Amino acid sequence: MKVVLCHLLPAALALGFVSCRDRASAPPPGLAARTNGQTFEVTGVVQELAADGRTLLIRHQEIRNYMASMTMPFRVRATNEVSGLKPGDEITFRLLVTADESWVDHIRPTGRPSPAEPRAHPAEISTNAPPVFRLTDIPDFALTNEFGQAVSLHAFQGRAVALTFFFTRCPLPEYCPRLTKNFQGAIQKLEAAAGGPTNFHFLSISFDPLDTPLLLRAYARQYRYDSNHWSFITGHPAQIRELARGFGVPIAAEGVSYNHGFRTAIFDATGRLQTMWPVGGDMSDQLVAEITKGAKAR
Repeated sequence: MKVVLCHLLPAALALGFVSCRDRASAPPPGLAARTNGQTFEVTGVVQELAADGRTLLIRHQEIRNYMASMTMPFRVRATNEVSGLKPGDEITFRLLVTADESWVDHIRPTGRPSPAEPRAHPAEISTNAPPVFRLTDIPDFALTNEFGQAVSLHAFQGRAVALTFFFTRCPLPEYCPRLTKNFQGAIQKLEAAAGGPTNFHFLSISFDPLDTPLLLRAYARQYRYDSNHWSFITGHPAQIRELARGFGVPIAAEGVSYNHGFRTAIFDATGRLQTMWPVGGDMSDQLVAEITKGAKAR
């Protein structure tokens, strides 16, 4: 019988590995180029303006040699850039991308209106949600790590576990690369802490079928990862999507890329869900605190 993970989670949550060590640092093809600043001229249609006055949801055309056509949020540095804009406005703008951030400027309406697409707004979960869900409640999907070895999430019982969903081709630094940097920073801090926990593991789970074990390992090496404490996971696309939905992560293919949500979940050493949060900048210190707490659970 097929089990849908989100049916196992309480309503408040539904809304919303190997012993060898690998510390090599050679970047996979194409990733090293992301560390340099890049500028792109883009055309798109405004879908929404966020209440913060600094974020625009834009359905943009293909950004040649960088990103397929899709709908995603972009940040402005100057609020006057969005003055007078409304959903449905077609605009041209400049996208600037560095290793750590991206933003748009030089926003100019073309004068050609286009209907904005209606979009749903799923409720965000609370990080204080009661821990009533366990790692062993997740169906035992056939997953594979970056070494091509079979992995079961149930095997991590006894360790504090952090997991998130991503894909290696995600281009903007605030999104999937930020999640990966959060894990990288937290692991480095945990390993450097005198008397810190050793019973922990981080799982970066890709929902992109193009992310083969070989590519995931190359991506992991870009971040000088320690495979004793961090695994990069793939699996059958339908099962990965089901797993992601259970954690409140919507994934929609848009051309050759994806429009997707974010969640980082922490399970304690007893396998109980301890906390979960949406993406939110540099969370490495919060991860360290949650993993340290979770590793002590009995």
